[in-house]
Amino acid sequence: MKILLLYPKYPDSFWSFSHALKFISKKAAVPPLGLITVSAMLPAGWEKKLVDMNVSELHTRDVLWADYVFISAMYIQRESVIKSIAACKELGVKMVAGGPLFTSEYESFPEIDHFVLNEAEITLPLFLEDLAAGHPQKIYKTDKFADLSLTPVPDYHLLSGKKYAFMGIQVSRGCPFACDFCEITALLGRKVRMKSTAQIIKELDSLYNLKWRGPVSIVDDNFIGRKKEIKHSLLPAMKKWMQARKYPFVFNIQSSINLADDAELMNLMVETGFNSTFIGIETPDEISLNACHKVQNENRDLLYCVKKIQQAGIQVSAGFIVGFDSDTPTIFQRQIDFIQKSGIVSAMVGLLNAPKNTLLYKRMEAENRLTDGATGNNTDSSMNFIPKMNHGELLEGYKKIIYHIYTTKPYYKRVRQLLLNYNQPAHRSSKVNFSLFTAFLKSVYIIGFINRGRTEYWKLILWTLFKRPRCIVDAVTYTVYGYHFKKVFGL
Repeated sequence: MKILLLYPKYPDSFWSFSHALKFISKKAAVPPLGLITVSAMLPAGWEKKLVDMNVSELHTRDVLWADYVFISAMYIQRESVIKSIAACKELGVKMVAGGPLFTSEYESFPEIDHFVLNEAEITLPLFLEDLAAGHPQKIYKTDKFADLSLTPVPDYHLLSGKKYAFMGIQVSRGCPFACDFCEITALLGRKVRMKSTAQIIKELDSLYNLKWRGPVSIVDDNFIGRKKEIKHSLLPAMKKWMQARKYPFVFNIQSSINLADDAELMNLMVETGFNSTFIGIETPDEISLNACHKVQNENRDLLYCVKKIQQAGIQVSAGFIVGFDSDTPTIFQRQIDFIQKSGIVSAMVGLLNAPKNTLLYKRMEAENRLTDGATGNNTDSSMNFIPKMNHGELLEGYKKIIYHIYTTKPYYKRVRQLLLNYNQPAHRSSKVNFSLFTAFLKSVYIIGFINRGRTEYWKLILWTLFKRPRCIVDAVTYTVYGYHFKKVFGL
């Protein structure tokens, strides 16, 4: 068999970092980890080729080469998915689809020949067995959750490594919490399942042997979902591995805010090479937190927790939401004030949406409030339900937040706040390699001379050199992020 693994294109969005990637001559932020993991589950004798449309074009010859096209995607990639399906079907090549988008709404894609849904460790072997017997079914799905000890090392060798800013690994699936707007528990369950420490070390070895050096994103929805195993088994082994190889990687994660409660864990993470985490803050409003079952954020000083994580040596990016039923017009300024005081530079603010199969979706459906407005892109003001607040007022308030956190002066003020809060680890290298030096020269030319707001750029660079000189790489990085955010939001 010849298998084309196809990953559709992301639109320009908050997390695409498309405008920032140009400074470091990269095409995409992260690789399609799910697809290359599925690739590793296919029979050893099969030929496999990957086309990630975020780093290369899909050519007719690629499709015609294949016996089957395997496609996976998230909701935000829907537009590219539709075009990709049309292109493959026009050429008469059969398609197999899986991943979050298709698992949630496979009924919307009747052109697909076979659906391998939920977790591939369970459903893919069933498809392969039927395919070998000559009678593959249309749909393979399960309500069971996979044993991750069966998950192979992803086929990293299929990637064009130089085109990505980050590599990716997965340690666990599932989340112990049950926020009503989040589809993670619907897709992957509340019981957190982990790979063994030996499996993770093997994946790190694979990346290292392929000469990858630099950022590695751990894509778990909550890295500390099984804190005891992380703290006492995985991290000590990773730390030893990293020290023996002189820290070839830096890791970023997603975690819940209760990371701040364990100073020992944070110190161990920093010593292992972790430097940033994404946290779902959502809102500073206790009523909204309670209503959406965000129990891990309730009854705590969120601002203090963020600063505690930063002071431990871990930078924090975060998600924020407006549009909860209990939100009043005061929420917009409260969000602005929180974000500015926190030093959370990458603050992803979006309107509340109700993904299919979530508790929020079911409630909106019961209340007859669902609409067809969602795109999965949290920068385009789309919603898929009728909010309690006047929709026009909600949109204006959302735009107010974006303007007051991403225009030049408040954004650079927030970068300075982060650098004051942040305690950079002593072991972290302050060396500037050729790629970073080139990025700095581009930032000087584009942001420091051509772009509006260049005065604030130079003020930040000079302030950092005098006040926080070891953080100059971070400062330049965030000027580039700011350039991207302004482009995305049209500021």
